[in-house]
Amino acid sequence: MIKHILIFFLLVTSLIKAEPIKLIFDTDMGNDVDDVMALCMIHSLVNRGAVELLAVTITKDHPQAASFVDAVNTFYGHPDVPIGVVTDGATPWAGRFNLLAEAKNEDGSLRYPHKLQSGKEAPEAVGLIRKLLAEQPDNSVTLVQVGFFTNFRRLLESPLDKHSPLTGRELIAKKVKLLSIMAGAFQKVDWDNRYLEYNVVKDIPAAQSLARNWPTPVVWSGFEIGLAAAFPHTVIEHDFEYVEHHPLKEAYYLYEPPPHDRPTFDPTALLYAVYPDRGYFDLSPSGTVTVEDNGATWFRPSQNIKSSHRYLVMSAEQAARVREAIVQLCVEPPAKAKK
Repeated sequence: MIKHILIFFLLVTSLIKAEPIKLIFDTDMGNDVDDVMALCMIHSLVNRGAVELLAVTITKDHPQAASFVDAVNTFYGHPDVPIGVVTDGATPWAGRFNLLAEAKNEDGSLRYPHKLQSGKEAPEAVGLIRKLLAEQPDNSVTLVQVGFFTNFRRLLESPLDKHSPLTGRELIAKKVKLLSIMAGAFQKVDWDNRYLEYNVVKDIPAAQSLARNWPTPVVWSGFEIGLAAAFPHTVIEHDFEYVEHHPLKEAYYLYEPPPHDRPTFDPTALLYAVYPDRGYFDLSPSGTVTVEDNGATWFRPSQNIKSSHRYLVMSAEQAARVREAIVQLCVEPPAKAKK
């Protein structure tokens, strides 16, 4: 009898559809093409029912960044995803591929149709995030940061407002279950034990503040992880032929034409955030990450229950799985393009 009850329970639980991950994606779109990879992956996961994309927020301070994000969202059939932008951000230049937001067809129409013509039309990121967090159930939101620390540091230090009577730190502690970030380096990179990673060094004070004060678990995908699971350039050259123009393929060529295998820095942070229990990665012991004044990241393991930082660890076998998962999610056609 007990055996039959157990079998029935396992059968029923296997049929229960998992709730999608409630996700806010924070990106410096335009500084590297791996941000585009991660955003394409998100939309494939939305179409699969694995992710509910609450918003995309941007730490690149150029108006084309938001327009390009809107173009990608629209390409994948999700034109109404809220977009928030940084003010006084670290990188105000245009980037190599955000200009695709303005690319035209021969008839003069937009190659990638979208409504948001400039980031100047978008709301400020911190207010948007506060509004969205306040609307969500407690301990339900996953944040993925693949750009600078500017927006989330400002969120952390934000005061109460019309959206919530809680301070930023209180609101995060109440609503956020995980922050997954691509930042830092925790293993040797080119024989350097103190590699200075771009996302950290572009806003060191923000990175220091977040590392010291963030109230929820934080998982860091270090520079070495994306380096070890580079995206095959042959995929870019051959696997997006189901449409005449694909934003990832065109962005890849504009960023740096193949043949080159671009590291998957940002997609690894996303993949862990959505599938933390699939064995794609191992985790370091729990501890604390300190950001030093030059931008170096220093991890110290700790038995203190308040130490909630870990970083990703990946074997060669896991790297092969991670690379293939990223590739398949990137090349999956938008729902409207499927036959």
